[in-house]
Amino acid sequence: MFDALKNLKDKAEDIAEEHGDKIADGLEEVGDFIDERTEGKHSDTIDTAVDKARDLVEKLGENGAGH
Repeated sequence: MFDALKNLKDKAEDIAEEHGDKIADGLEEVGDFIDERTEGKHSDTIDTAVDKARDLVEKLGENGAGH
């Protein structure tokens, strides 16, 4: 079980390293879409969530570079 989780983590890091820019752009687009659909009522919360998700992708990509 632990090996399967480690393998999944390694794959996520590799994907984030290789496609981090595209993932970050997609997160931004999704955030904008949700913000539009909620008529800007939750803009601050959405921006915070997108920023945290982008930071996570960046960290995963940095960890993937260390393989």
